[in-house]
Amino acid sequence: MKIGLGSDHGGYNLKEEIKKHLEAKGIECVDFGPKNDLESVDYPIYGETVANSVVNKEIDYGIICCGTGIGISLAANKVKGIRCAVVSDVFSAKMSKAHNDANMLSLGERVLGRGLALEIVDAWINTEFEGGRHSKRVDMIKEIEKKHSK
Repeated sequence: MKIGLGSDHGGYNLKEEIKKHLEAKGIECVDFGPKNDLESVDYPIYGETVANSVVNKEIDYGIICCGTGIGISLAANKVKGIRCAVVSDVFSAKMSKAHNDANMLSLGERVLGRGLALEIVDAWINTEFEGGRHSKRVDMIKEIEKKHSK
């Protein structure tokens, strides 16, 4: 599994913690930046960059962080083919993958503590899409996206 990571300055420290955590588990990570937290950067750049890498199949999944997880997820979700879930609890992390086939996870550094954030990451990466009745609903989401992507 190859996971792409990105953040803005508000999510930089959490991104770095997630990278260390995943690499310790033997999971390959691609860090799309930023490379330091010393200056303000624009979250849409990093949300889009990671999302593009997911849809182009350069990475399997993306995990992105900003202060709340909201802004960067909005940018990622503008990329056709992305289903990025903003998550603050383990159950939602599992369901975003099991029922919604989320291919990106967004977390808020100012919302989550390190321990909970890493539990969420573990739950998300270890959950598989269940398919079945959920496939129909994900296909419906794709149709909505197709209808509005002209």
